[in-house]
Amino acid sequence: MTDNPTAFDAAASPTELAGFFNQASKGTLAERMGLELLEVAKDRIVARMPVEGNTQPYGLLHGGASVVLAETLGSIGAGLAAGPGRAAVGIEINATHHRAGRSGWVTGVATPISVGNTLVTYEIVIRDEDEKKLCTSRITCLLRDKPPGA
Repeated sequence: MTDNPTAFDAAASPTELAGFFNQASKGTLAERMGLELLEVAKDRIVARMPVEGNTQPYGLLHGGASVVLAETLGSIGAGLAAGPGRAAVGIEINATHHRAGRSGWVTGVATPISVGNTLVTYEIVIRDEDEKKLCTSRITCLLRDKPPGA
């Protein structure tokens, strides 16, 4: 890993990259929701999030919380695919909610569907602690050059 908190070593292990992104998430929505990255690589990004604190009034996992988890994972993957000097910009996300999360932790796993020079699409599957599928999401990001000074 690098000493620069805004840069990372792409050759680092998936666990080291997860640590970098967890540190970089301080003060963000992902931190407020309790999201913890576990593994980060171009072909697989894994994170978990508690159900508690991320529920709707009926006490079930909020669908929007699932989408935040999915978008975070897919965006990290797209950013890795973009590479140095480029940026990933989300252009579409969808989610199908299969069942309700009620307690404990949910885990999201993002895998690439398509990685091109200008577009990248990831599928994110979110499961509960019993490995039951709660949500399937898909995100597509545009890959573009970073503006000067960004």
